[in-house]
Amino acid sequence: MNKIITAAAALMLVAPAHAENHETTEMAAPSGDVAAGEKAFRQCVSCHIVKNDAGELLAGSKARSGPNLYGAAGHQIAGRDDYKYGPSIAKIGADGMIWDEESFVAYVQDPTGWLRETLGDPDAKRSKMTFKVRKADNAVDLYAFLYSLKPPVKEEKAE
Repeated sequence: MNKIITAAAALMLVAPAHAENHETTEMAAPSGDVAAGEKAFRQCVSCHIVKNDAGELLAGSKARSGPNLYGAAGHQIAGRDDYKYGPSIAKIGADGMIWDEESFVAYVQDPTGWLRETLGDPDAKRSKMTFKVRKADNAVDLYAFLYSLKPPVKEEKAE
């Protein structure tokens, strides 16, 4: 009887892991308004640009103090090779976390607070981003705008 219970328990542990390998990575579509997000991006242009992989400027002007936000929404946190991120956000990115709507909105409304909470370290280094998006609706719309410029590609998980 113990062998049957052990085998059943082992199958319960292995089956979900095996099934997970065949699922497609999906992310919920943003809930914000893209057009409103494009307007809200005006508050970001003093530090950020959105320039696609072909070098075409999609938003912003010549700002360079913050990273290019092309491919931010729905993609890996601190995932650009052409920007030197602060240590706290780089650690989160190295752990493979992606910018989903919830994390993006929380971060842009309180960058240092979000980093410290996410890392579980109240003494974590401050964020390089000092600006805070005051209205949650603007943050949600910003995410939708950035997501619309480069949505994440559905990829098959490796076995």
